[in-house]
Amino acid sequence: MTVNERIAALRQEMRAAGLAAYVVPGTDPHASEYMASHWYEMQWLSGFNGESGTMVVTLDEALLWTDSRYYLQAGIELQGTTIQLMRESDIDCPKLIDWLAEHVEGAVGVNTEMFSVNDFADWQKQLTMKSIDLIRPIWTEGRPAIPQDKLYPYSADFAGETVESKLQRMREALAAKKADAMIISALDEVAWLLNIRGNDVEYNPVVISYVVLEQAHCTLFVDAAKVDTVAQNYLDFNDISVQPYEAVFDYIRGLKGTILFDGAKVNEALYEAIPAECQRMNTKSPILIDKAKKNAVELEGERIAMRRDSVALTRFFRWLEEEAFADGKTLTEWDLMEKLHAFRQQGENFVEESFGTIAGYLGNGAIVHYAATKEQCAVVHPKGMLLLDSGGQYLNGTTDITRTVWLGGDVPAQAKRDYTYVLKGHIALATVRFPMGTRGNQLDALAKQYMWAAGITFGHGTGHGVGHFLGCHEGPQNVRTDNNPTPLEVGHIISDEPGIYRTGQWGIRTENLITVIPAEPTEATTTEDKWLQFETLTLCFYDTQLIDRSLMTDEEIAWINAYHQRVYQETAPLLSADDAAYLARKCAPIK
Repeated sequence: MTVNERIAALRQEMRAAGLAAYVVPGTDPHASEYMASHWYEMQWLSGFNGESGTMVVTLDEALLWTDSRYYLQAGIELQGTTIQLMRESDIDCPKLIDWLAEHVEGAVGVNTEMFSVNDFADWQKQLTMKSIDLIRPIWTEGRPAIPQDKLYPYSADFAGETVESKLQRMREALAAKKADAMIISALDEVAWLLNIRGNDVEYNPVVISYVVLEQAHCTLFVDAAKVDTVAQNYLDFNDISVQPYEAVFDYIRGLKGTILFDGAKVNEALYEAIPAECQRMNTKSPILIDKAKKNAVELEGERIAMRRDSVALTRFFRWLEEEAFADGKTLTEWDLMEKLHAFRQQGENFVEESFGTIAGYLGNGAIVHYAATKEQCAVVHPKGMLLLDSGGQYLNGTTDITRTVWLGGDVPAQAKRDYTYVLKGHIALATVRFPMGTRGNQLDALAKQYMWAAGITFGHGTGHGVGHFLGCHEGPQNVRTDNNPTPLEVGHIISDEPGIYRTGQWGIRTENLITVIPAEPTEATTTEDKWLQFETLTLCFYDTQLIDRSLMTDEEIAWINAYHQRVYQETAPLLSADDAAYLARKCAPIK
């Protein structure tokens, strides 16, 4: 079926169910950002393949809400359909729920497995909601099955903490809140708690499963096909019971006492399975909070992963600069993506990429979450701007880095100014000192101040949390304009990635991962506040030919030179003599 035919089929089901509207969010029952293709319902219905979006279908309209990262992509992919793009990051764009309240009279249908408890409760205040799955009846051909890959134990040598210790800590957290059980549905939280990993979701080493934790029991709900003898022995040793994936609903119906859950993660269908006589405690998951604060072993693992990433990136950029275009070779963005992946694969403990590499040449770099395919991608020439956003999943840790490089030709003055504004903001965030209790949104303007002064801004977040051999994007910490009440704490890892995007010309983004560490007060400090700062984890040189030296302070140049010296010192011993000589040239001090 075409997109328009799918929408027509959905409307037929809606009429039969007496619905005025149906909502299809781009998520899964686990509130995942990345998910198994079995749950690509929004993408299947709309033809839009972005990672974030929500589809609304009424009896005479079809609309798709997505944020500024995907405006260009959505504009292209929705062509030829009857779907109206709703630019949710724009000030004048109505919120989805407000639009429904104003334009829809009658019941709004949703699959409650795809809605969090909190979102569903908010919607019920304004709308007449009906729980019904209308995608399953019409997506009957070609729908992928739920993955059946095996789960595997993740050694405490990498995790830095045993399962026994984590379970005990979470049970203590339950007891402190006087709760008898906790429902855990977020896949990264399950993986972290039980020290297990899997291959169910591309770029995310997680296992499709649920957990119910009680004082005397820990039960993992997962398809039996995913548990081999090694996994079963590991689970038995750690006193973790196993039940079928779908059995979670019946199990929850048998719980007693006070049930704790995170309403931002747990879906409405699970919530409705909790017995009416139980007390319900909706609170931020204690796993979410603890998982974000990396222990010493995890942080050292991240540093190891960064060095391995630096080796791969050095070899890639040398190849790109010295070999890629030799003898008139024709290369595409896809070729660059494959080549970088090949270099990363050579690194010890490399498992997979941490997200789909973004290789955006010229104007494609201005599409924030651009996704080239083998069939549709640009030919890359040895001139102009290339934005490369990539990352790796290593057993030691997760990496995420963006570098923007100039491939050849005269550099336009505007390109230098744009690059330098981005780099100045990047350095400003990386070098800030701040008192304990500071939130990410309080630091956001530091990364934007120079481009704001020039009348430029960007729509995506400045920094997202990063997992440890888990999701490349995790919370609760971040750095962005939105007010996030979570203070930055020692052990948090976030990205530092301001950018400038000029449609049809280029995209420029510079990204490192940084972690929060203690900072000593200065001689001028007059309060008893405890101070924090960032340690830069990522190791890779900047393209200094793009720097407008007249816009940089001596302090900023000194920081870049010191960073480049560190990049060379930590990476060169792992390189061949020729690769190390290339890196020495790229890390040469700026005068």
